[in-house]
Amino acid sequence: MSREGLSTAAAEVPVAAVRTATEPLGEQDLRALDAYWRAANYLAVGQIYLMDNPLLREPLAAEHIKPRLLGHWGTTPGLNFCWTHLNRVIRDRERKMIFMAGPGHGGPAVVAQAYLEGTYSELVPNVGQDVDGLRALFRQFSFPGGIPSHAAPEVPGSIHEGGELGYVLSHAYGAAFDNPDLVVAAVVGDGEAETGPLATGWHGNKFLDPATDGAVLPILHLNGYKIANPTILARIPDDELTALLTGYGYHPYLVAGDDPAAMHQLMAATLDLVFDEIAAIQRAARTGAGTERLPWPMIVLRTPKGWTGPATVDGRQVEGSYRAHQVPISECRTNDAHRAQLETWLRSYRPDELFDEAGRLQPDLGLLAPRGDLRMSASPHANGGLLLRDLRLPDFREYAVAVDKPATTSAEATRVLGAWLRDVIARNPDNFRLVGPDETASNRLDAVYEVTDKAWQAEIYPSDDTLAPHGRVIEVLSEHQCQGFLEGYLLTGRHGLFNCYEAFIHIVDSMFNQHAKWLRTTNGIPWRRPVASLNYLLSSHVWRQDHNGFSHQDPGFIDHVANKKAEVIRVYLPPDANTLLSVADHCLRSRQYVNVVVAGKQPAPQFLTMEQAVAHCTRGLGIWDWASNDDGDPDVVFGCCGDVPTLEVLAAVDLLRQHLPDLKVRVVNVVDLMRLQDEREHPHGLPEAEFDTLFTPDKPVIFAYHGYPWLIHRLTYRRRNHTNFHVRGYKENGTTTTPFDMVMLNDLDRYHLVMDVVDRVPSLGSRAAALRQHMADARLAARAYTREHGLDTPEVRDWTWPY
Repeated sequence: MSREGLSTAAAEVPVAAVRTATEPLGEQDLRALDAYWRAANYLAVGQIYLMDNPLLREPLAAEHIKPRLLGHWGTTPGLNFCWTHLNRVIRDRERKMIFMAGPGHGGPAVVAQAYLEGTYSELVPNVGQDVDGLRALFRQFSFPGGIPSHAAPEVPGSIHEGGELGYVLSHAYGAAFDNPDLVVAAVVGDGEAETGPLATGWHGNKFLDPATDGAVLPILHLNGYKIANPTILARIPDDELTALLTGYGYHPYLVAGDDPAAMHQLMAATLDLVFDEIAAIQRAARTGAGTERLPWPMIVLRTPKGWTGPATVDGRQVEGSYRAHQVPISECRTNDAHRAQLETWLRSYRPDELFDEAGRLQPDLGLLAPRGDLRMSASPHANGGLLLRDLRLPDFREYAVAVDKPATTSAEATRVLGAWLRDVIARNPDNFRLVGPDETASNRLDAVYEVTDKAWQAEIYPSDDTLAPHGRVIEVLSEHQCQGFLEGYLLTGRHGLFNCYEAFIHIVDSMFNQHAKWLRTTNGIPWRRPVASLNYLLSSHVWRQDHNGFSHQDPGFIDHVANKKAEVIRVYLPPDANTLLSVADHCLRSRQYVNVVVAGKQPAPQFLTMEQAVAHCTRGLGIWDWASNDDGDPDVVFGCCGDVPTLEVLAAVDLLRQHLPDLKVRVVNVVDLMRLQDEREHPHGLPEAEFDTLFTPDKPVIFAYHGYPWLIHRLTYRRRNHTNFHVRGYKENGTTTTPFDMVMLNDLDRYHLVMDVVDRVPSLGSRAAALRQHMADARLAARAYTREHGLDTPEVRDWTWPY
């Protein structure tokens, strides 16, 4: 279907010509809509400034004003304008819609709208629909013990806090995937539009299937300024801006001005055209009338920054300038002139017309809000746990790798997982997404393409593989978009997995921060229902990036994750395919966590049968009896966490058995990293007695770890035997080399682990001097072999467990 097949109105109206459209609002409707907008703006200003006298029923006094003025006014009236007009669309068309405030610091607007719709009072009864409720609403905003100034989890209807700018479109598209009846209105602030993630976020429309997904309505809000500078997109000509947005695949409509009456008519007319256009695109796709990708409509909204606020303060322009960004009038407690100007500003909204004697919104204005779940502040899509359905998961045990004898057979762990994920996708055709930055096949998960393709709305060539409009896998070479898509998908009640190269997951460090903080906060909000966990699968990891080199070698995301609150963080390092299957099943069943799973993709020894793997993962760590010979009283304990460290520990144990057969060695493998922590610090932490039973209270512990060694010290610093822990891990030594040379560069290799035992077991003393020297020589020989042959030595490449 071409654009000519759309409704005549939507097809023929040029970008800027909506100005001349007929006025859709009658005089009564216009007055009511403007009054509702004034009420929202009044509530927003009240939140920033007032702690008492909420309806100005007495002259404004210093004690009515907060001692610390916090919040952001500049973007707020524009957000209120959008929300108010979208309510009209919802009422008239009964469209399910949620609202995302890209400039989330415009929190006063989102709170005001939730209050006007009644949702806030329903969920927070002490903030009632009366004068006392208004007082509580105002006082709590950015006040100790109250609520934050952003569109935070405490705000009904919000799934996008906007504390960090750049992600509103990726969240919006993620929310729209597999939500065919939903429209996501995403307001993009013009400061936010300068960020890299947002610039890429416009491309979300290339992954949105109009036949099976919902719609995203971007509203680019150009109010001209950031905190202290103009914004780029507000200062380029309209034709250049139009070309940019058209190039992104949108049909932009311009709504610009500062006269409220004219702007109300223009916005209403534009939204009528936009929603006709959305309906036409979806109807064509869902009836088979056409397969051509059409530009989706969007709105460019130009309004003054701080619209309807004070024009000047102390002789300097405020409305329409950067000075309106936060608190336009700042000294209202101590400066009589400022306080008088604030009172004039507040009274300009005519609150006596908006609220009755009891402090309730006038009944005729209350009718302008949608009803029930159609209210954007009450949409179950913005409280995704209300819609969450359990995944239909295949029995992971049926995908087990046969292990007749430990460390004698080989498998690619993530390839095995890929077969299971293939069937997860097949069983959950509208409830699960796999996302990743062009690495699904590289990470050996390509079995999923047996049942699905990659979502793709752009052109497809005959030579392309696995691209289709209805694909369940999303690949875009932007970790920001992958993270944002998945967050939006999860927060609206679905499930998913993000696979990524380990080194480059750092790109979303700050996005992970925001999501972890969101989860932690929602744990304390009773009306927020739990959502599916955010699951990371990190492969192509530090120890097997020997071909790509130093730039691809970084396991530090685990350290970053470990900084967050224990109640939402889980980290797993399964050593083989069967443990990976068990861990993955657990993670996809979990709620309200961030699960980080690190697993290799290269052929590697397999250690545990499926039965053993399930028991081991259930414990989170444990003694491997088959690798130990300590008879309950070890001379030394080997700890290991991660697939490559585990392999090196077992090879080291083999060497010790050969050369020091009387040495009593215990091997403890860790799958759940947080089991190492004290039980007072993490829910998964081991009790002190149990930790001592495993690692002993006084024997040397040589711990081989996947990541940076100091994290193990940090997790175990309270343990009684911590002073005897010697940790080997990645020491920021890397290059393009062989796999074994990588572990040697960081002293994690089997030979160095044997040397560590010799150095730290007091009973060995000088009698093991020859062995230590032999191990040092073996390291030199192994390195020399790589330099000559470009491969690791056969004794390393071909090693298997001999016992």
